[in-house]
Amino acid sequence: MYDPPYVLLFAGLATGILSCIPFAATLKTLVNEWKINRSTRAIAELRGPRMLLPFVAIAAGVCVFLASCLQLFPFPTRIAYGLSAAVTAMMAGSVWFQFTRVLDQLENRGLQGIDLDDLSLGKMIPQPNSGKE
Repeated sequence: MYDPPYVLLFAGLATGILSCIPFAATLKTLVNEWKINRSTRAIAELRGPRMLLPFVAIAAGVCVFLASCLQLFPFPTRIAYGLSAAVTAMMAGSVWFQFTRVLDQLENRGLQGIDLDDLSLGKMIPQPNSGKE
């Protein structure tokens, strides 16, 4: 009889959710510090290990959660973790890429210079020229 990994499912979900707390707290602290003194050091710290460690923990929790969800349907463990690791790596990479782009805009142009329309997926993946010039 097959026993799905319910404990890992809830542990991955809890890890992902609970890792958001230090990520959000650190983000809020460093942005407030940047707003007070406009220091590029605060922006540099937003790209550093103080932000990356909770972000990686969130991604790891999501990976375990996704793999456990796949194992609810009798997927073999290796396939479930392989698929979820690939999906999580692509998702986490694109989120971190967009996050650093926002930080670049914040550093170069300030809060009013953040252009949310500039963060589209089309900017990440080159699109063929649609005849607009």
